[in-house]
Amino acid sequence: MKLLTAAQMRELDRKTIEEIGIPGVVLMENAGRAAAELLHRHYAKLFPGPILILSGKGNNGGDGYVMARHLMNRGWQVRTLVLAAAEAIGGDAAVNLSVLQRMQGQVSFVPNEVQLAAALTAETGARLLVDALFGTGLSSAVRGHYARAIDWINASGVPVLAVDIPSGVDATSGLLLGKAVRADMTIAFACPKLGQVVYPGAELCGILTTADIGIPAALLAAAGDDAVLVDGAAAVSLLPARPATGHKGTFGHLLVVAGSAGKTGAAALTAEGGMRIGCGLVTLGCPASTQEILAVKLTEVMTTALAEVDGVLSLQAFDQLRLLWADKNALAIGPGIGLAEETCALVRRLVRECPLPLVIDADGLNALGCRPEFLRQCSPLQAVFTPHPGEMARLTGTSVAEVEADRIGVARRFAADYGVTLVLKGARTVIACPDGRVRINASGNPGMASGGMGDALTGMIGGLLAQGLSPFDAAVVGVYLHGLAADRLAEHCGSAGMMASDLLREVPAARYALLLQGENDAYS
Repeated sequence: MKLLTAAQMRELDRKTIEEIGIPGVVLMENAGRAAAELLHRHYAKLFPGPILILSGKGNNGGDGYVMARHLMNRGWQVRTLVLAAAEAIGGDAAVNLSVLQRMQGQVSFVPNEVQLAAALTAETGARLLVDALFGTGLSSAVRGHYARAIDWINASGVPVLAVDIPSGVDATSGLLLGKAVRADMTIAFACPKLGQVVYPGAELCGILTTADIGIPAALLAAAGDDAVLVDGAAAVSLLPARPATGHKGTFGHLLVVAGSAGKTGAAALTAEGGMRIGCGLVTLGCPASTQEILAVKLTEVMTTALAEVDGVLSLQAFDQLRLLWADKNALAIGPGIGLAEETCALVRRLVRECPLPLVIDADGLNALGCRPEFLRQCSPLQAVFTPHPGEMARLTGTSVAEVEADRIGVARRFAADYGVTLVLKGARTVIACPDGRVRINASGNPGMASGGMGDALTGMIGGLLAQGLSPFDAAVVGVYLHGLAADRLAEHCGSAGMMASDLLREVPAARYALLLQGENDAYS
């Protein structure tokens, strides 16, 4: 599903009005009518209301005036509270306000805190609220009586429908601009916005739906696919083929470098992740002292003992790995390897010299965290980095708070600066490509907040690389299936107590379900 920034949406509106010639008042009419129709269908049990529409002085408020008119025509009892003086309303919004007033719509103007407080104190009986205060153009913190109105909406205890976006949510970043409405449902016009699918904005939108308001399809297509929400339809189109004549050599051979004394579980989960995602063969290189343990844990995976120092990989393992990678298709490195000086030196040499597509996670990333400029010295990388916010902060020399405040921007800049695919893990994982494309993952749940989940993902992405997917496509598919497997588990056992090993066992069934969904969609 295509996602737009606030700036892209403004440009679409401008081109539609100025270049195509569709008047803004027509777009506003289409938007308000679509929102009214959605409300009428979704909240039919609350008919005939009353409904209270809280409108601002801009175009979002104008959408609210159109809604009021169409809802009145359908028999709803509607009151409109305008948080501005009548003379402050201009443009297309003023046109629709005038129409609403001539239709004898109940409209009250509350341009300051005193009048708003009086109106809200007197307000009783509303069964449904419509938030039409601010649209996607909001860029500064909500203050004054608008902030008080948002507090009142959130404390009301009745359902809230947000027009285009919950007021106070930044349409591009998803961050809260001081205060924001918590909606039960949001109707996005033309296209969902980035800020509606990343947290915290995603949580405040409730059910998110989209309405066509008349933006020409050609203009929407020309807006590009720089940002996309990855759902089942997007993921299934990227799955590697499984020809009927294939054999284990057809589906790739993944080399995993992982584990250390006390961290064999990380290595095992990574290697199994490669197998569960459909890789034909997986070879695990691990410290010699852990090889026997891992050979017992991993029946289907080949294991190789590598040179070590005190239970962790040493730089001397490089020559062994150079021989090992000769007939492999991809490399996964990092989970559980530790941060010994020699191990970090091994990671850096592998990143610099191994010609295979690779995925780097956990301690592999930490080995690079103190010197990301090292990546600039490497030949062009076919690499996927999979940091959580803490690892991302170390890679960028910033704080976790700074990373979380701009997840999309941080991921996009790092991917472009260092020429890698960046998977910034967390709720609504962000996948960024060096060319600027961004994907937001729609699958997953809080059950994934347990040890080993990242190791499993590393193996899954590595297995997809070995099957021939590009780093970006492997990351998109791997992240989506990782979350989908967790969602399937949560459906029948809840989210608490979910383990990475449970998730990996569910991956083949999740992949198959995704394929069936794709086939059904193709024939529907």
